[in-house]
Amino acid sequence: MADLKYEIVENLGVLSESPKGWTKELNLVSWNGREAKYDIRDWAPDHEKMGKGVTLSKEEVEKLKKLLD
Repeated sequence: MADLKYEIVENLGVLSESPKGWTKELNLVSWNGREAKYDIRDWAPDHEKMGKGVTLSKEEVEKLKKLLD
């Protein structure tokens, strides 16, 4: 498996926290040097490990917001 490079450009907020300290977060993340996208996933306290998540473009986030409103 190729190295996965990521940079959390902006932490937008924590949605929840597990008893083990992992947090489900909404962040702007740049994956492999690409443009940052909105990302929801679980992160270890040091942000060195992550769980599966979903990455959304700005347009997808806007559509999701409309659906939730």
